[in-house]
Amino acid sequence: MPQYPQSRLRRLRRWPWLRDLVQEHALSPSDLIWPVFIAAGSQREPIASLPGVERIPLEQIATEVTLAADLGIPVVALFPATPTELKSPEAGEALNPDNLINRATALIKAACPHVGVLCDVALDPYSSHGHDGLLHDGYVVNDATVEVLCRQAVLQAQAGCDIIAPSDMMDGRVGRIRTALDHAGYQQVSIMAYSAKYASAFYGPFRQAVGSATNLAGGDKKTYQMNPANIEEALREAEQDIREGADMIMVKPGMPYLDVLSRIKQQFHFPTFAYQVSGEYAMLSAAAANGWLDGPAVMMESLLAFKRAGADGILTYFARDAARWLQRPK
Repeated sequence: MPQYPQSRLRRLRRWPWLRDLVQEHALSPSDLIWPVFIAAGSQREPIASLPGVERIPLEQIATEVTLAADLGIPVVALFPATPTELKSPEAGEALNPDNLINRATALIKAACPHVGVLCDVALDPYSSHGHDGLLHDGYVVNDATVEVLCRQAVLQAQAGCDIIAPSDMMDGRVGRIRTALDHAGYQQVSIMAYSAKYASAFYGPFRQAVGSATNLAGGDKKTYQMNPANIEEALREAEQDIREGADMIMVKPGMPYLDVLSRIKQQFHFPTFAYQVSGEYAMLSAAAANGWLDGPAVMMESLLAFKRAGADGILTYFARDAARWLQRPK
C-alpha cells in the first residue's frame, strides 16, 4: 500500500459548512465605509470612469444614506464636486460653513443620526490648481496649509462630522487638527489619518469625480504624497500620526499596498483602515462588464483580502453592492 500523509488539509475543505467553520477571516457590512460624491445641482450625475457611481444631489443624500444604513453600512465618507466658479487658488470654499460637505453632513445627521459621517480634510476639491494645499511659487507649502486645514476641520465638526480624515499629507497636521478640535469643544470627534497615502496613478477616476483632474493639469503630488517604492517611510508616517493623536490610520491605495497595510497593523496594533480607491474599483468593474471576470466574486475576494491583511475596515465604492451580497440568502 502506498504511504499517504495522516494530515490531509483537504479534509477541512470538503463541505461548505466545514469551510465556514474553519474560516480565519470574515467580512461583514459593518466593515464597510461608503464614499459618496456630493453634487451641487438637482440631478444625479453619472461618473463615466466609475461605472455605477454617481454624484448625488444634496436633496437626495439623506435618502441614499438611509438606504445604505439599512444595508448595515455604518459610515459614509463625503467628497464634494465643487462647482468650478467656487474654486480659487486659496481654496476659500473649504472654509465656507455652508459648502457642499457641511450642508450634506447636517442633512445626514438630521435624517439618520445613527450613521457615522467621515469628512475629508484637504484643499484639492476647492483649489483652482487641484493641489491638496496652498501653492507658493509652484510649491505646496506645509505650515500655512495646515492652518487652513485646522479651520476646515472645525467647521466640519460644527456641521456634525463624526470622523475628520486629513488626506493632505502635510507634516504635523494631525497634531494641529487635534488641538484645534479640542480647543473648539469637539474633543469627541475622531481623526482617521491618511497616514500612508501614496502618489499613485490609481486615483484618476476620483480626481475626475471631484473635478480636480483638470485643475491639476498634468501635474503631480509627489512632493507631499509618498513614493510607491517606500514602506519604511510609511511606518514612520503612521507612528507620527499615532503620536500626534490620530484615533485611526489609513493606507491608500488598497490592493497594491497590502504589504504596507500588513506591516503597519503588525507593528502598531492600531485601528487601521484601507481605501480601495477609484482606479481599483474601475478596473474590476470594467473587467466584470466585459465578461472577463466574475464581478461579485472578485468584489468579495478583493474586500476579504483587506481583512486578511489586517484592515479593521475598508472604504470602497463597492460598499452597497457588497453589503447586499453579504445579506443574500445562502
